[in-house]
This record gives sequence, C-alpha cells and structure tokens, in this order.
Amino acid sequence: MKDVSRRTILKGSAAAAALSFIPRSGFAQEGETETHGLSSFGDLKYGPDFKHFDYVNPAAPKGGALVLQIRQTSGNQNFDTFNTLNIYVLRGDGAAGMGSTFDTLMAGSGDEPNTMYGLVAKSVRISGDKLTYRFALRPEARFHDGSKLTARDAAFSLMTLKEKGHPVYRAVLTQMVSAEAEAEDVLRVQFSPRRSRDLHLVVASMPIFSERYWQGKDFEAATLEAPLGSGPYKVSRFEQGRFIEFERVPDYWAKDLPVNLGQNNFDRVRYEYFRDRTVAFEAFKNGTINYHEEFTSRIWATNYDFPAMREGRVKREELPDDTPAPIQGWYFNTRRETFKDPRVREAIGLAFDFEWTNANIMFGAYRRTTSFFENSDMKATGLPSPEELALLEPFREKLPPTVFGEPYVPPVSDGSGQDRQLLRRADELLRQAGCKREGGVLKLPNGQPFTIEFLDFQNSLQPHTQPFQTNLKRLGIDARSRIVDAAQYQQRMNEYDFDMTSRALVGTTTPGDDLRTVYASEAARTSGTRNIAGIAHPAVDALVEKIGNAATRQELNIACRALDRVLRASHYWVPMWFKASDWIAYWDQFSRPETKPRFSSGAPGTWWYDAEKAKRIGRG
Repeated sequence: MKDVSRRTILKGSAAAAALSFIPRSGFAQEGETETHGLSSFGDLKYGPDFKHFDYVNPAAPKGGALVLQIRQTSGNQNFDTFNTLNIYVLRGDGAAGMGSTFDTLMAGSGDEPNTMYGLVAKSVRISGDKLTYRFALRPEARFHDGSKLTARDAAFSLMTLKEKGHPVYRAVLTQMVSAEAEAEDVLRVQFSPRRSRDLHLVVASMPIFSERYWQGKDFEAATLEAPLGSGPYKVSRFEQGRFIEFERVPDYWAKDLPVNLGQNNFDRVRYEYFRDRTVAFEAFKNGTINYHEEFTSRIWATNYDFPAMREGRVKREELPDDTPAPIQGWYFNTRRETFKDPRVREAIGLAFDFEWTNANIMFGAYRRTTSFFENSDMKATGLPSPEELALLEPFREKLPPTVFGEPYVPPVSDGSGQDRQLLRRADELLRQAGCKREGGVLKLPNGQPFTIEFLDFQNSLQPHTQPFQTNLKRLGIDARSRIVDAAQYQQRMNEYDFDMTSRALVGTTTPGDDLRTVYASEAARTSGTRNIAGIAHPAVDALVEKIGNAATRQELNIACRALDRVLRASHYWVPMWFKASDWIAYWDQFSRPETKPRFSSGAPGTWWYDAEKAKRIGRG
C-alpha cells in the first residue's frame, strides 16, 4: 500500500543463490531456461517451493479496517484530491489505492531489492539472449466478475500501457517490442536488443486489465467507474475528492499463493483526503484516521500530547529505514531561460540556510541531503575512481570541471539564517552570469527583473521556504510563493509551467529503467514525466543507459556514482533534507509480525486488525 512523490524491493541465501531452472514439456523451447522468480542480477532468496515470505504471519487473521492518507503517488495520482479511477493515464487526478485492485504477473519481495516471484504467472521461460520471455499463467486466475484472466488480457494490458498509458509507463516500456498470447495460458514478450537490465521486472510488475471490459471504452479518458480488476481489493464506495474505500475480495483467487499469504489482511482499506495537514492530524487524533505517517518535524515534536496518546490508546514509533532516501529538494525548471546558467542555480542554492532551518523549524531532526543517491552505496564520495572516470571522460568537454574533482556538497552555513559569506558568494556568481544590481533589484542579462515563483499545492513548506525567499530578496531577487489547488498544480506540472517547485521522488535500492523518466532527455521533452527539472544532457543519457544495463551490483554503483557527480555539479536543484527513519503513529488496534522485511518497515502492509486490542481501547 505504499509510490514521494513527496516514497522494487539481491543478495540471497546460499541455498537459493541461483535461478531455479525446471524443464517443462510443451512450454519449453530449445535454449530456454525456466524460473519461478526474476531479479536484477539473478539471485533469489526464496526457492521454488517457498510457502510464504519470512516477514509475514501466514496465519494473520482477516478483518477490521485500515484508514489512512495516500502516502506515495504513481501515474496521475494526486496527494490532495482525485477525479478519476484510472491511475494509469495522464488525464485526471487518480485515486489512491487503485493499484490494489489489479494483479500483476509477479509480485515483489521486501527481503530483496528488485526481486519478484510468481503471481498471475507461475513461471517464466527466458531465451538464451534474454530477449524473449514466455510467462506461463495460472489457469485459476480470475477477474472480480468471475471471468478468466488469460494471456490475451496480459498482452492487451502491456501494449495498451506502451501506446496509451501515462508517459511514465510509456517511457519504461519503450524497449518492449511486443506482447502477445501464444496460448490462453502463455504470454510471449519480446524485447529490443537495446533492452535495459530490469525491463523484465518492469513488465512483470505492470497491472493486468480485462480486454473484454475495455472494449468500446476510451482507455485514456478520466472515469469514475472502477475498471474491472483481479486483485485482493475492489472499490466499494467513494466520494470524489474526499475519500475512497476498498473492500477485501473474500474469494480472491490468489489469496493462498506464497506471495500473498499474511498480507491483504484488512477487510476494508479507506483513504481519506485532506488539503491541510493540520486538519488531517486532527482527524488522526479523533480516530477518523487510525494509521498515520508523520512528515512534519514540528508536529512530531510538539503535537503528540493529546488525551488518546497520554492514555496509551495511540502509539508512535520511529522505525529505521535503510533504503535510499527520497530525492527531495526545490527543483529548477531549466527549460526557462532564467535558470539556464548553472552559476545562477548554484547562487540560488546558497541562499537556503539549512542549518538555521533545521535548528529553528525542524527541531534538529534532519540531515542535509547532498546526493541524488543519499543513504546508499551509490552516493559519490571523494575523487572519481578509475572506473568512474572511464565513464565520464568521453564527455569531459561537455561537463563542468568540478565533475572530475570532489563531488559538490552544499556549504555549511553559520546558522544565522543569513550567512553573509555565502550570500556574498551568491552575489559574485550572479554577476559572473551577467546579472546586474540596480538599487534593490537584480536584473537578468536581458535586462528584465529577476523573479522566481515557487509553485506548490499546499502551504506546509512555507515556514521553510519563506526564510529562503527572504535571503533571495537580499540578493535583489523577487521570490514569492504561489499556492494553487491540487488539480491546477498537477496540470501545471504536466505542462512544466513553473519556475521552481518542491518534489520528493522515491529512492530505490536498484535504479534502472525508472531513471529514464526522471533524468533522460526524452523525458524532458515529454509532458507529464518526472523529469521536472528538464535535464537534457548526453552524459546523463549515457549514464542512465549504463545504469539500466549494469550486469552486476558493482557496475551499478559505479555508474550511479558517476551520474551523481554530474547531477550535483550541474545544480539542478536546491537539495533539502532527509532522515534514515520513518515516523509512524497508530491507534493501538493492530498487531504485526515479529520479523520486518529487510528493505521496508512492513507497515501497514503486513499488519492485521487485532480485535482484542481494539476492544481494550474502546474501538472494538
């Protein structure tokens, strides 16, 4: 139940370190190998006969309700509102939770990065050149109306997403040449020789739609009719823009598969929408929401002294998080002439005093983000290694010289909120870029006043942004905020109609195809992608391809570090902050497994409703 924007899960045990290949007559073809699971680099922790994931309680009871807010977004989803139940296209603002209504060919593991095991597909055969994948589908797979889920449906889904899906899906499926049904239970997927390393995982994770349901319907249109699905939940009721509720499918065809045991435990899952975080927190305090993830340090530090908390009916915890940190910052729209010069972007970044902000607004709870791969081995440090240099040298003439030195790290301020030394350096950079000061107004090289509009759809970051803007005004820049409604914000972001905006993209343990939609030149030219900064550089494109095709974890880390150096030296953002933990609070009516997955908190996806606990706190 968890895509920031404001957050797939390699190292396996020795017993299952290699893919399990099992010949099968009829399905097998010469030169193919068969496996029950897929991964980035070939390692699988769980063998072909595993019963369930280690981090679940396979006997977890079913029942109760989980009520929360949307925690991450994907496709066209919006944190503050929704007006469509099709989240896989560009049009509209998608509703939370819709992904739980669709099954996929395979399902991810929280114990391993980028590893998947059979769901709709019980196994897959891979050609020797890894360009053809033939998925054997389970004959028992069914949609919610009882109709059979076949290879035709899977092929229809993949080709529809490739041709008509949200730009994010179209981008990652570019090198999938075709998907077709060889038989009712055999899906054949053909990849281009230019395929990336993880394209098979992308395909295995795509939702499967009913071809029959979509006949005569416009897939790209916004709709408030819930599309026919096959997943563990289906839409029960909703009120547009206010809430959406899902009910567990009691006769869900895949409920007893190893990838599902111990999960999908709540009878009802409901997402509540609030445009204001303060109002949302009040809803948690009064029990309207029963599970809450906190993102505001002020609230975490000062607002948890309320009756239900003091009485022990509400619990809160800080759970360690060893995954790469969200890539959070204020991003420049480099499509605009104002922000073309990296010296200008660097100067603007110097006006943000993180040390003062952390101490005075965030209760010292955060660390400064410096890398696009923060909190991971993919983060660049020190001088480039010989292996990194080998990737960077072909582009030396097109890269800033600083790429070949120590990676850029934002300077530490004196904590005063207006470090004069840093502001003086910012002024020098602006002048070097051709800006001129006329009285209290900074003029761009074209003679126009320097103005910046910070675009957002809520005011929660205003306490952090306003001191930043005050320092920009000291430099002669007219910096101001524009808060618009969520729908208008999403439209403007799809059209890249902004100067600067804040965004937190989910960090991943094994980057691959996903980086194309965030950093590649093609994404910069395509509406609705996550390349909001407009990054378009041949070195970045080459490194993204190298990352997507890395054959080993070592190769991946080297390429990511090289990319990190390029991005940091180019100042595409003003990095914000991170912490290597999650703040969660909940009404004490849940229980959970003793073991947590290695690469996530497990909350609340592996939890279950505990009727005895609920009764003790008066919520039974």
